[in-house]
Amino acid sequence: MDIRQALEQKLHGIKPDRLRAIIEDAIDAQEEKTLPGLGFLFELLWQASDDVERKAVLEKIAGKLA
Repeated sequence: MDIRQALEQKLHGIKPDRLRAIIEDAIDAQEEKTLPGLGFLFELLWQASDDVERKAVLEKIAGKLA
């Protein structure tokens, strides 16, 4: 089982409040081991977004990197 499958199985049916807590905890911890999981969640977000939403995400990220 790869990391995507493991995370999808672990997070299946999770409530938005719990997912938010997991994301915020991972970011606050600033541990590199959480990056693959956050990357998986970003991948899900990207796949579920239309072009307008993707552009907004890209602009936010680019703004933080400016």
